[in-house]
Order: sequence, then C-alpha cells, then structure tokens
Amino acid sequence: MGGTTLLDKVWEQHVVDSGGESDPDLLYVDLHLIHEATSPQAFEGLRTAARPVRRPDLTLAVEDHNVPTDSRVIKDPISLLQVGTLRRNCGDQGIELYSHGHDLQGIVHVVGPELGFVHPGMTVVCGDSHTSTHGAFGALAFGIGTSDVEHVLATQTLALSRPKTMAVEFVGMPSDGVTPKDLMLALLAKIGANGAHGYVLEYRGEAIRATSLEGRMTICNLSIEAGARAGLVAPDEVTFEYLRNRANRPEGVAWEDAIAYWNSLRSDPDAEFDRTVVVDVSDLTPFVTWGTNPGQGVPLGGVIPEPRLLADPAERAAAEQALAYMDLSAGTRMRDIAIDTVFVGSCTNGRIEDLRAVARVLGDRRVAPGVRMLVVPGSMSVRREAEREGLHEVFLRAGAEWRLAGCSMCLGMNPDRVSGAQRCASTSNRNYEGRQGNRARTHLVSPEVAAATAVTGHLSAPADLV
Repeated sequence: MGGTTLLDKVWEQHVVDSGGESDPDLLYVDLHLIHEATSPQAFEGLRTAARPVRRPDLTLAVEDHNVPTDSRVIKDPISLLQVGTLRRNCGDQGIELYSHGHDLQGIVHVVGPELGFVHPGMTVVCGDSHTSTHGAFGALAFGIGTSDVEHVLATQTLALSRPKTMAVEFVGMPSDGVTPKDLMLALLAKIGANGAHGYVLEYRGEAIRATSLEGRMTICNLSIEAGARAGLVAPDEVTFEYLRNRANRPEGVAWEDAIAYWNSLRSDPDAEFDRTVVVDVSDLTPFVTWGTNPGQGVPLGGVIPEPRLLADPAERAAAEQALAYMDLSAGTRMRDIAIDTVFVGSCTNGRIEDLRAVARVLGDRRVAPGVRMLVVPGSMSVRREAEREGLHEVFLRAGAEWRLAGCSMCLGMNPDRVSGAQRCASTSNRNYEGRQGNRARTHLVSPEVAAATAVTGHLSAPADLV
C-alpha cells in the first residue's frame, strides 16, 4: 500500500464521523469566511429554525462583492440591502465583520491570509468558489453553496465525499517575466476549463517551491477554473516565513509545535495520486486568453487557434461561439488585439506583490490615450502598504485610477463594470460572457502583462516596452 497524500492527511484530521464506503464523511470546519452576497439566505434559514451560529469565533465576515471602490458611500439599493443584511446578521450573532470603510476591509480571500487566520492543515470554507486560494498554505479550502453555508453556521461541520487527487508537476524553472498566473493559464490551456472536475489538485515541483506565498495563492485561486474542488501546496519555509509576523498565529511554544506539525503536512514520497499532469515551464512565455473560458488561452506571442482544427466537437462549437462573442477571428495575432480597459485587482492578483509588479513595469510611463486603467488593492491593508511604498504615485502619474478595496471589476456586482462591448485586459480569474459587465470582452492576463498592455493599448508583455 502506498503512502498518504497531503489531502488525505488533512482530511483524516478533520473527520467527525465517517460515512463509510457509500456515504459522505462529516468534516469539522476550522474557519468559515462569509460575505454579503451568499450569506443572507443562510442566516434566514437559521432564524426560521431558531438556531444560533454554533461558533461565531470561527466565523469571519467581510463586505467585498457589492461595495463600490470609488467611494465609502454605497448608493446601489440592492448592494445596500445585502450589506445591511450582513451587518444585522453579524451583529445579532456576534460575528466579527470588516465592513466597507473598516481599516481591515477587503476581499475575503486577501483579508483572511494577511491577518494570519489561515494556517497549514486547516479546513476553510466560504460561499465563494475562489476559497481555493487558501490552499496555498496547505489548508483544505473550497467554496460551498448557500445551503452548506447554513449547515456550517449551525454545526461547524460539513458532509463531504472525499475528492480524487491530482498531482500537477511543474517541471523546470520559468524564465524572467513568466508569473504564477502564466503557469496556471498554461495548465488550463492544457487540461481545459473542466479538466480537473472532481479532483483536489496538489501543485508540486521546483517552480512551486521557488514561488512566493502570494504567488501560490494565485495558483490555488485558479484551481477552480479547471473545475477542481480545491488546490493545495505543501507548507514549507516560505509558508512559515509568511506567517511568522502575522496576527492570529500561534505564539511561543505553540508556534514551535505548530511548525513541527506543519512540517508533516506533505505527501509521502510513495503516495499515489489518481492522476498526474506534467507541465514543462522551462520554455513558457506569458499567456493570455482569447475566448470565454479560462482554458481558452495561448502564449502572448501566438495567434488565435482555428476552431475547425479542434478534434472534439464540443470544444469546436465552444471555440466558434467564443470567437463570435469576442468579435475575433482565427489566426489573429494576440499582440494585435487592442484593449479599452485594464483592470488590476481581484482575489487572484490584488495583493501587494502584484501591485509592486505593476508599478515596476509602469515606471515613468503613461497609460495609452483612450485606455482606462483601474488599480484596485485587494484590501485596505494592501492599499496602505502600497501608499507607504509610493506605488499609488506611480499609478496616478501614469493616468490610472487608484481605488479602495473590493472585488471591483472582477464581476459585475458593483459599479465597476466594463462599458458595453469594450475589451478588457484583466488580472482577475474569469472571462465568461458578461462576467465584467453586459457584453464585456475579457482577456485574462498577469499583472505584468496588464501594465504593459495599459501603456501600449494592445496586448503586450513588459519586454515589448524595451
């Protein structure tokens, strides 16, 4: 019998009741993150059943999806209703809430890690698919539906069937200018937007070990775009160093004990995975998407593929539909595609490391005439750090808009939307039809490519500015 995978080690530590061969296991939940968009019905269910929140101390709430980033005043009536409902529910149940205007407010998947709430070996859930972000710590983290949100609020447990395991081996080391976002867009192009359905992905290889914790969060964030349940990276010194000076981490002897436990959270050398995917990153170049799912991507130096050459009929039909929506033609060079809007932000690429990269590329350059650029920090803490380092001065001098924290233009649930059928280069995670606004056309890019694109007005890499 083979060794144990990281997923199995974390899973076994959290089984409250085993479902046996046919039924789901009941897992204990260490941290429950909530926000205004998916929690109202869950709280209403509790209220109807006269049940309290079982562990408000293990529940953290933020306002992020609906809040405006150009003002502390929420004007949209639907957003105001959702935010007001969350505030009332958290007040009634004694749940800590970082509301719009709070010094610690921001995107839930940025706030949780930066405040040290997420540790290796934890189970983390949220009514948001990109909860997979927290897998960068070696935590089992995944999104849940509203009925599951209610169940966790009421019991601090969740019934789950154990997913299959997939090892993603990134072979070789990427060259300068190739980012964690590019690694994932290359993986998505290789296996497709549903290629990991039913799996938990474990990212491995020298390239992962050399990646910062923030970069690992980007990688795990995008796991869901392959259809995966979650993504995982085994904790190591990079993880420990990130947590060392965070609030809400173990102190004193407890810290040393935690390190000893966290060091055990790695797949055994002889562990067997249900599937292994290998991606050679040694020759990888910056990637961009051309279509309407994250798996429809090519190298920036490439061209839009010809749908009729795709063997699978479903993929061929999807490609034809995507090109029609995107108003693009097969054979078009990616670098020839003009961009109207550039969005830097989201739970994928809204951390301080991302903003530093954008500022480095921009330098003393200016945004191209006719291009709108939004730079939205993932949290108010990120915003303060960016301003302390003077990054905001680079953005403003270039002609970009410097915003408050929030999900912003990642999705069309707040005032930050792409106008009409304009084309956007976005550091976010999804390029679905209408995702960033009605008829919006989205190209997923890294922060570095976003910055270069803003300067040239067409899809570009930083090397194109030299």
